Amino acid sequence: MPEANGRDEIAVHNPANGEHLSTIVSASQEDVQSAVYSAHEIFKAGLWSRAPASQRAGVLSNLARDLEERVPELAKVETLQTGRVIREMKAQLGRLPEWLDYYAALLRTHGSFVAPTQGPLLNYVQRIPLGVVAQITPFNHPLLIAVKKIAPALAAGNSVIVKPSELAPITVLEFAEMAVAAGVPAGVLQVLPGHGRTVGKMLVSDPVIRKVDITAGTDTGRAIGSIVGANLAHYTAELGGKAPIVVFNDADVQSAVNGAAFACFVASGQTCVSGTRLLVQDGVYDEFMDLFMKKVASIRNRMGNPMNPKSTMGTVISLRQLDRMEKLVQRGVGTILAGGRRMTGPSPLDGYDFSQGAFFPPTVIADVPTEDDLWREEIFGPVVVVKRFSSEQEGIDLANGCKYGLGAGLWTQDLSRAHRVSALIQAGLVWVNTHHRNDPSSPWGGMKESGIGRENGLEAFEAYTQSKSTIVNIATAEETRSVQDWFAEEDGAEKRYG
Repeated sequence: MPEANGRDEIAVHNPANGEHLSTIVSASQEDVQSAVYSAHEIFKAGLWSRAPASQRAGVLSNLARDLEERVPELAKVETLQTGRVIREMKAQLGRLPEWLDYYAALLRTHGSFVAPTQGPLLNYVQRIPLGVVAQITPFNHPLLIAVKKIAPALAAGNSVIVKPSELAPITVLEFAEMAVAAGVPAGVLQVLPGHGRTVGKMLVSDPVIRKVDITAGTDTGRAIGSIVGANLAHYTAELGGKAPIVVFNDADVQSAVNGAAFACFVASGQTCVSGTRLLVQDGVYDEFMDLFMKKVASIRNRMGNPMNPKSTMGTVISLRQLDRMEKLVQRGVGTILAGGRRMTGPSPLDGYDFSQGAFFPPTVIADVPTEDDLWREEIFGPVVVVKRFSSEQEGIDLANGCKYGLGAGLWTQDLSRAHRVSALIQAGLVWVNTHHRNDPSSPWGGMKESGIGRENGLEAFEAYTQSKSTIVNIATAEETRSVQDWFAEEDGAEKRYG
């Protein structure tokens, strides 16, 4: 991280109480240029980019073990900078070493191949790194999303520059230091703190950058995509979402209630796959809603200090986001069944004063027109709209009646329906009888306006590489002289072209 020396400084605050956590120095234009130059130089030197795959795999494995040891400490930092409850952050960060281990294993087992060719030619195809890549990560899952992007990029041999959210940059900065200690050469992984409109834009605009990978809103994704396209660089963008949760009459209602509550309110609804449109078939609507509203009340009553392991749900990221969300909810559209206003006063759980921070209760709204922003736009908070439907086709049409297509959830015990409806849902991720399950091997990305490309799995690794074909003539010298002399003077033999 750069020294101050007249650079802009960014104060990081705890959204649960406004407490000042840290002052981060924002990168300047010179810092961005220097980072890109040094990353490119170290890439060309080959210290990491041409290191044996087994060596890179060993470093990633070492980093995974180091990360395991520091999960309790980093989870506390995540809770402090995001306001999310400690229970969530421990569970989430506890899984991050899996991504490093997965790509380490991929390096140890992933091989090149020989392409079938005509004639006495050996055509072997390798995956080679792209060069310097830029990653822009959000505030909602600061370290999770960073690691999901960094692991395949490093595994592939690239030099990586990360611009974390200015609202929650601390753990990403810590992770970069851990990477160097684990054996990643200095300069291969760099972090540039700052605002997206300045530092982020400068970074993605540099023509040396060969790939940009972002998680952001759709408008931001479009703006960055136009810059990346002009530079003819690769692009992966995980953008907005408005996930439908579709509950059919044959669902196990209690399981569906529990799963929907998780989908809607984990991370205070601040995920791109958050269940924000709850669609319930009319045969179980009343039973489902009765149990769901009891679950919502239970979550609300057990909110407290985010550091309390018994607290169910934390804050949204800032008072600005809280104000925006409250204004949207309080426009008089639909019927508010629960929540809807910022929380104040003491917590029933532990007496924590909600007035200190950006606390918003789990909020449920019925009777919202499908043309309204509550139905159409990403709110990024614990707000869900609920609607009943009659036929299977109506449920599918309501689920697909949205410009986004990142995640969706189905609840049914009918095996045929599960497969049939999943195939018709326009989303890159469809969960059946569960939600928000994620593994390093499982591709993650959206359709429609939810993005381009995929995170996770072999697909992410290959997106950080490019193929290189080497074609070797294995014919004898005599055969080569006779067959490959295209401009032979007295030779009527047919020659191969291509």
